Amino acid sequence: MASPCEVLLEGNSKESARELLELAQQEALRIEQKFSRYRDDNIVHQINSGAGRIEVDAETALLLDFAQNCYDLSEGWFDITSGILRRAWKFVDGGRIPTQAEIDRLLPHIGWPKATWDKPYLTVPPGMEVDFGGIGKEYAVDSTLRLLSRNCDDSFLVNFGGDCHARRPLADGSAWMTGIENPYREGDASAVIQLKRGALATSGDVFKFILHDGKRYGHILNPNTGWPNIDSPLSVTVAAATCTEAGILSTLAMLQGKDAETFLDRQAVKYWCYR
Repeated sequence: MASPCEVLLEGNSKESARELLELAQQEALRIEQKFSRYRDDNIVHQINSGAGRIEVDAETALLLDFAQNCYDLSEGWFDITSGILRRAWKFVDGGRIPTQAEIDRLLPHIGWPKATWDKPYLTVPPGMEVDFGGIGKEYAVDSTLRLLSRNCDDSFLVNFGGDCHARRPLADGSAWMTGIENPYREGDASAVIQLKRGALATSGDVFKFILHDGKRYGHILNPNTGWPNIDSPLSVTVAAATCTEAGILSTLAMLQGKDAETFLDRQAVKYWCYR
């Protein structure tokens, strides 16, 4: 998951806690192995290697259905084929602003409608790739919570890289306490949230951005233009019933730029937005 992962458990013996943590670890590693674009031994590599029409399993089909719904609901702002823009944008070692020509060479390979999704078969045109990075970690949180819920009656919280999901309140009725990292002071919390049940997810460019000629370019890119929205918030945290839902809403808010708060207000969700 490229981030610290933890499960907080209440009222378990060491032996029981160890068994549950091992289950959580196995589930996180399973999902990462299956859906990471950095591997060459999974379904994502098979799709992206130009193999043509691919038959996918039920779990992959579930994510593809969700990605298609996100594309439709966002009117194309969320697109799992836009990960190819990483070839132009480098947000490491100071980063580099690509030329418009570099971006223009990639844009023809972006656009979910160019793929053919006829469940359980997916066909992508040559040069196109899919990338589940925008929903994978949040899906892993929810999947791990479901798995542990089948094996544990107590309260617990799954936290993968700051995206978290609480099963229910603590035994005494109190909430789990979680913080939102301060985008202005690394290591400090800008807000402390009492989470009894449900999920939180954060999107932002606090750590992955390029500062060029006084402008801040974040790593969340508009699939229609290939560029980030300059007026996006530093970070957006959303509360929702599931981590997957919270994650997609926080990402879409970032893509709205200066209209992030207006978008979130329309969704009638609790959120924390920092600029």
